[in-house]
Amino acid sequence: MRQNPSFVLGDVADIRRLIAENPWVTLVANTANGLAASHYAVVLDPDRDDLTILGHVGRPDEAILELGQGELLVIVQGPHGYISPGWYDAKPAVPTWNYVVAHLSGVPEILSDEENYRVLGALVEHFEKRMPEPRLMEGTPENAAYAEHISAGTVGFRLTPTRVTGKRKLSQNRPDDTIETIIFELENGSEYPNPALAAEMRRVRKVHEAREIGEVRDVADVPEVPEA
Repeated sequence: MRQNPSFVLGDVADIRRLIAENPWVTLVANTANGLAASHYAVVLDPDRDDLTILGHVGRPDEAILELGQGELLVIVQGPHGYISPGWYDAKPAVPTWNYVVAHLSGVPEILSDEENYRVLGALVEHFEKRMPEPRLMEGTPENAAYAEHISAGTVGFRLTPTRVTGKRKLSQNRPDDTIETIIFELENGSEYPNPALAAEMRRVRKVHEAREIGEVRDVADVPEVPEA
């Protein structure tokens, strides 16, 4: 991914937030048979405060990706969407796409069967706990027996990235009034409504304003901005 100094996303805490809020990732490997990609959910390693992630793949995907034999690229995609030139003050203007993304690269560590099972349980709990009656892997004897059986078809991994590239392109290079127009259209327009992208733009703009008075250093220091 080509980097632009105006759009660098480099703060570890903010990339952690991006991963936590967008856990469905793309896994890309350069294998003996060429490029291969799969899609799975990941979580941050709770025992680390860096960008280490935990995940799993099905055994067929383990073979396709040659997991653990070489570098794996993990693509984390945050809010993104189309930005019309009709929302710009500049003339002439062309369309663009605003987005937040991070690329994490490294050689994954393959987990033992026991640790993989624990990670699968934590993954289920992470997403299921907000349900009124969570269905956890070992919530009942029947669930536990089924989970133990099905987990044998998965391979767990831990990835501590050795290379990280993050990019946050949210019209930061535009005048304030143009940014407000774009946010308004994303929140209220009928053609390309995108509240999540608008909220991320408001969050980043709040950082820039706070930086000017020395209150914060990066987006991770700013409280959540409610969606309109």
